[in-house]
Amino acid sequence: MSAAGFSAFERYAPFIQDYIYESGWQMLRGVQNAAADAIFTTEENVLLTASTASGKTEAAFFPILTLLDEEPPSSVGALYIAPLKALINDQFERLNDLCEQAHIPVTKWHGDASQAQKRKLLRTPAGILQITPESLESLLLNKHMEIPSLFHDLRFIVIDEVHSLLRGDRGLQTFSLIERLCALAGCQPRRVGLSATIGDPEAAGRFISAGSGRGCIIPSVEGGKDVWRLSMEHFYTSGPQAGEGELASGTDVSADAVAEQRTRDVALLDEPTDSAPAAADPGAGYIFEHTRGKKCLIFTNSREECEAVCQQLRQYCEARGEADRFLIHHGNLSASYRESAEEEMKDDSSLQSICATATLELGIDVGRLERAFQLDAPFTVSGFLQRMGRTGRRGDPSEMWFVMREDHQLSRAMLPELIPWYLLQGIALVQLYVEERFVEPPRLDRLPYSLLYHQTMSTLASSGEMTPAQLASRVLTLSCFSRITQDDFRVLLRHLVEIDHIMVTENGGLIVGLAGERVVNNYKFYAVFQENVEYSVRSGSEELGTIVKPPPVGDKIAIAGRVWAVDELDHERHIVYCTLVKGRIPAYFGDTPGDIHTRILEKMYEVLREDSSYPYLMQHAGYRLAEARTTFDMSGMERSPLINLGGKMWVLFPWLGSYAFLALERFLKVKCGERLGLRGLTASRPYYIQFTMEASRDEFFRVVTEEAAKAFDPLDLVSEKENPVFEKYDQYVPAELVRKGFAYGVLDVDGMRARVAGWAEGHSSAVVAGYDRTEALS
Repeated sequence: MSAAGFSAFERYAPFIQDYIYESGWQMLRGVQNAAADAIFTTEENVLLTASTASGKTEAAFFPILTLLDEEPPSSVGALYIAPLKALINDQFERLNDLCEQAHIPVTKWHGDASQAQKRKLLRTPAGILQITPESLESLLLNKHMEIPSLFHDLRFIVIDEVHSLLRGDRGLQTFSLIERLCALAGCQPRRVGLSATIGDPEAAGRFISAGSGRGCIIPSVEGGKDVWRLSMEHFYTSGPQAGEGELASGTDVSADAVAEQRTRDVALLDEPTDSAPAAADPGAGYIFEHTRGKKCLIFTNSREECEAVCQQLRQYCEARGEADRFLIHHGNLSASYRESAEEEMKDDSSLQSICATATLELGIDVGRLERAFQLDAPFTVSGFLQRMGRTGRRGDPSEMWFVMREDHQLSRAMLPELIPWYLLQGIALVQLYVEERFVEPPRLDRLPYSLLYHQTMSTLASSGEMTPAQLASRVLTLSCFSRITQDDFRVLLRHLVEIDHIMVTENGGLIVGLAGERVVNNYKFYAVFQENVEYSVRSGSEELGTIVKPPPVGDKIAIAGRVWAVDELDHERHIVYCTLVKGRIPAYFGDTPGDIHTRILEKMYEVLREDSSYPYLMQHAGYRLAEARTTFDMSGMERSPLINLGGKMWVLFPWLGSYAFLALERFLKVKCGERLGLRGLTASRPYYIQFTMEASRDEFFRVVTEEAAKAFDPLDLVSEKENPVFEKYDQYVPAELVRKGFAYGVLDVDGMRARVAGWAEGHSSAVVAGYDRTEALS
């Protein structure tokens, strides 16, 4: 060992030192030294933020296991919480190897884990327990009486990929469960958060420490310089491509620039190792030609897209007479399919590629990947960085190839349809991180009434009869409900009694009602994220995965990257029986909305306005950006967010993130619609809003700025008859609370007001002015 890692190394337990030597490490990394100092020398919580594959897991567990070895706990000593079963499976192998010599047991606890191992832990609580938030919910609900014996001497809780829990109900659920567990077990463990991408570490530190009675240390870790191999190419779904033939006319790109671009493309990209069929989709064909003989990840933004591209690539293999070289991995596939793909990727000799969604975005060890492809733009900078970080894990630079796709515009297409939104979004994501190191901050200002219902029912179901005051003391004291009043909780409880989710006993106590039992006793109750009604898909004895909305018998479905004919439907048991056939059809697994930050939209505007060139843009992408900039300039989009499309038809480009855009959309309808004579308002969120209007451009800006300057309640933007169900359990929450939660916790009215105020300063020169980037949360 070198001197750089000497102090931490000397403090580690002997079995940790042996593990380091046997692994051939020459020195400890910066994050490992920093974590050792924070964990060994303080009693505070710790948030470790460092790049992907920097050794954060070892950084946390080397000192934790040392302390557990020196003073063995009389229960489970460390609880490891991860957002994905696949991540637990991966870390189980690593931790098990590490702990075996010290006889510290490691147990994984999730839906696919061994029941025998779970029973063994309940009999003899010890070591490390690895669990998902949903399985922890199940444990608290179904093993309520076992919690004190399991966790009374719990010393540490490690939360992996903590950034994935900072912008939704699932994260609030996770930390509510941690607080409930500690109260039940009478323990005060330290919390250690791990993440590669945190937008506001101080806010994240406060979030993970809430209710713990401890502060949070965020060690400063010196990271090496990021080295990326990045390319971004654009493809129309049919020829000709941007820059070819008539599409190049009118675009201000010189012949010298074209030659320079081609030279750079050749230098940046490897030569194709295969040839796609002549009729192949241009984007999918590009991926096909650059994956043969390599191990790659192909990221998509939805399960449907994942199935579609995997089907295409497998068809191209068949058409070329080649062996299938593509696997698939997403959340609706059976455990056996997912795990076989994970094992294949860990094999460094494998030359298979995997089509995947966010299930492989997080910190699963996927071995030595040569490159990642990204179909279209992800929604967040954080997601882009996580996906990029899957590659370059063994000393090589990270490598990602963006493949941006677009349909050809019809000759009568309106202005908004002439803008390549995905291409701009991809460039914005890259440039925001390169230029500003921007990553989305935590979103912590919500009113989580859906989660309030969930935790109320979970607490009541696990603990049995309680008085309203006892129930309130258990639930409202959880940190995530600090913004919820006693009056709101009374409204919820009265409503739950009315709909029989809660029953009042003769003694005036509260228990779970008959209707509530049906919800709580369903295994899907453990999760707080939205799910669809799923059908299990089987072919003979093989379970393929799950789908929603199964077609009639005789029709076809797509799953596991192949096409199957439906032989039989069992609606009562939610099972689809099918047979493998040839072909290609779309799959459907439910909606996947995106949450895009305002800073990304602002950067997209800047990309259009400036004349910068980006070295990672390939030939077609460069041409398509040049075309878009010409359209932007000629249409007047630079000078005003409001553009006349002809007659009374207008389009508004607000350059706002998802939730501020949603607030603006409602504001225009509710507060400005009558004064402006707005009709037929339709939105393509979060890019633009189209409508017809009786007013002029100047009248529009005068009216919207006047209305935005007035004091109004965000609830005004939600009608009394409306019930904007947004989260999973909103359907069981009183309508008045759903409206309140949507108005104050979802709609970013402050962000919307700031943008409109910027227009007031002079809409001809302040298209994206007036927004405070330090507080942007939409």
